[in-house]
Amino acid sequence: MRAKITYFVLAAVLVVYFVLVGDRGVLLIREGTPVTVVFGVAVLVMPLIGAWFLWQTTQFARSADRLARELEAEGGLPVDELVRTPGGRIDRDSADAVFAKRRAETEQSPEDWRSWFRLAVAYHDARDTARARKAMQRAIALHDGKPVRAAGG
Repeated sequence: MRAKITYFVLAAVLVVYFVLVGDRGVLLIREGTPVTVVFGVAVLVMPLIGAWFLWQTTQFARSADRLARELEAEGGLPVDELVRTPGGRIDRDSADAVFAKRRAETEQSPEDWRSWFRLAVAYHDARDTARARKAMQRAIALHDGKPVRAAGG
């Protein structure tokens, strides 16, 4: 729950920033000189890119959360079997062992979104965020019946 609150607070701050920056872009365009118009358009592009990125990230998080709730209802969420250090950090060897198990599961069932979801969690635990995101995107696409590229997470 804390992560959701943090996300929404940061998203709200970004939206306020987008409005402030957008306002400055409009003011520059209203100046009417060629230089200020070009700068104004350039300034307006940044909040548009940021808003698009925020929208995509929010949609991704909502989809991943939807899959997690569905998997939880089925009793299929991955069990936390990771060894932790006294400080609470995940032991690297433990994460690698769980990852190998999840990868084998996914290789046996490459069209099962559930195995891709669990693989994404294993990637995240192994601190490989880029691959975790790709595996989760694949799980979402498989779940939603969308086309998936041949090369996988």
